[in-house]
Amino acid sequence: MIVPVILCGGSGTRLWPLSREAYPKQFYSLVEDVTLLQSTIKRLSGLPSCKTPLLVCNNQHRFLAAEQMRRIGLESPSILLEPMGRNTAPATACAALSLIQQEDDPVLFVLPADHIITDIQAFGQTVETGALLAEQGKLVTFGIIPTAPETGYGYIKASDRLDTDNPVFQVDRFVEKPDLDTAQDYIESGEYYWNSGMFMFKAGRYLEELEQFAPEILTACTAAHKKIVQDLDFLRLDAKAFAECPSDSVDYAIMEKTDSAVVVPLDAGWSDLGSWASLLELGPRDQDENVVLGDVVTKDVNNCYLRSESRLLTAVGVKDLIVVDSSDALLVVHKDRVQDVKAIVNQLKASGREESISHRKVYRPWGAYESIDVSERFRVKRITVKPGGVLSLQMHHHRAEHWIIVRGTARVTRGDEVLLLAEDQSTYIPLGVNHRLENPGVIPLELIEVQTGSYLGEDDITRLEDVYGR
Repeated sequence: MIVPVILCGGSGTRLWPLSREAYPKQFYSLVEDVTLLQSTIKRLSGLPSCKTPLLVCNNQHRFLAAEQMRRIGLESPSILLEPMGRNTAPATACAALSLIQQEDDPVLFVLPADHIITDIQAFGQTVETGALLAEQGKLVTFGIIPTAPETGYGYIKASDRLDTDNPVFQVDRFVEKPDLDTAQDYIESGEYYWNSGMFMFKAGRYLEELEQFAPEILTACTAAHKKIVQDLDFLRLDAKAFAECPSDSVDYAIMEKTDSAVVVPLDAGWSDLGSWASLLELGPRDQDENVVLGDVVTKDVNNCYLRSESRLLTAVGVKDLIVVDSSDALLVVHKDRVQDVKAIVNQLKASGREESISHRKVYRPWGAYESIDVSERFRVKRITVKPGGVLSLQMHHHRAEHWIIVRGTARVTRGDEVLLLAEDQSTYIPLGVNHRLENPGVIPLELIEVQTGSYLGEDDITRLEDVYGR
């Protein structure tokens, strides 16, 4: 049997302003009706040899991942939490340490959460080939058969063919993202594949290779795993021990050094959605070769990706552009420069701009809130609480809050009082008073919150009780 290990830690900065650090692309529906993470899980569940996956994600995204798995029927998911990002080699090591205790040295299929595969049959056949090789002690990577001289991907050079029945090759070397001329040479040689970032090996073999080539990673991950703690549906690694772990990828730490690495070519309609140009290529085109999503009106526009999340977007007389309008940021970029979007995000981070990290709408385990208006002395939010959702019992030192219920029923704790409020009713939470909001109903609770005070930052919160362990 194969145990998928789905890595959910990426931030997808090249798909800004939609994908952000607090809500990255794997949690969005970009091509299908389901999110990229849900699509990955469904794709694997269709393979008879795959068991329930183990997700590896960071603490910030834990409730997003759990909720998305719940929505497709996985009520008790296995989610391993990294205290901080340390790249794919440590994440895979911790997954191997966890799973080798539960299974008799299982075959791990390590893959990102944000890829698209359109030919599921071809994908399944290639995975089965990889599993046979992994059972034989090989460390398998899957190389995408290239369709163009892509400069946004790393490449794998294949050498000797190892199987006369299946296209399986010894790995000669991994190479970094090339310039255009070099990429063209790679394509013409027929010896190179795009590096998919997907791997397959037995858990024990991977740990053996780590011990030989990256012992400091294995030591730190073993120490972090020994102090693992169960928290609701999550497995928390020890933060102090994990912080000592070097940051490295599976490619660099193991695959480039081992003599057991093999590459299996994959031709299954793969995309890593690494840029807006990928979505232009994959999206449904209109008669002018445009991909149009949301409230968009155009005239004489050709070969553009136009996406509006919240308001009317219009375009006249342009071509080859990517235009993405979110609630708080607008991106306009030529389709040939989409790889440079990451540089814009880096500039925003360097200047301390919140738009590099989160949207106006912020998701929480109990629901979400969205900033509607803000000034020096007030902030207005729209808050949605899921049925059964419970906010923490909390208080604020610098602000008071006014709550107006616009839909559903709210149970409000305010000091020693407990109030039940319906639509069109309101309450006032004075500064310094303990309070809690709950949704005891069966429909989402929606309310408008007006904050007033000298300081309105999200860090002005003292949690006294919290059912989510924050």
